Amino acid sequence: MPKIQHMVLFDFKEETTPSTIDNIFHELAGLKALCPGILHFAGGAYSSPEGMNGDFTHGFLMTFDSSENRDIYLPHPEHERVKSIILPHIKNVIAFDCEDTSV
Repeated sequence: MPKIQHMVLFDFKEETTPSTIDNIFHELAGLKALCPGILHFAGGAYSSPEGMNGDFTHGFLMTFDSSENRDIYLPHPEHERVKSIILPHIKNVIAFDCEDTSV
């Protein structure tokens, strides 16, 4: 069964403070201990010199051990709790999942 890469990009509202963003990423990182099948979490501010991020300033990558555990995560109460913290602070969000094809 292939792993699933769950990528999310955020365009935060201008009034969102750096401490609020730090708290959001702390909450997101904590989901690894609370939801089954999360193997890895990494995220933060856009840092590439390419400038191809559009309006998205932050993002994260979560690796799941299976699509089944990703599907459990999506409606999981802890995920919903963290979403309720995030959503008031964002103008736009993109979520993109794909199978991990690394060898």
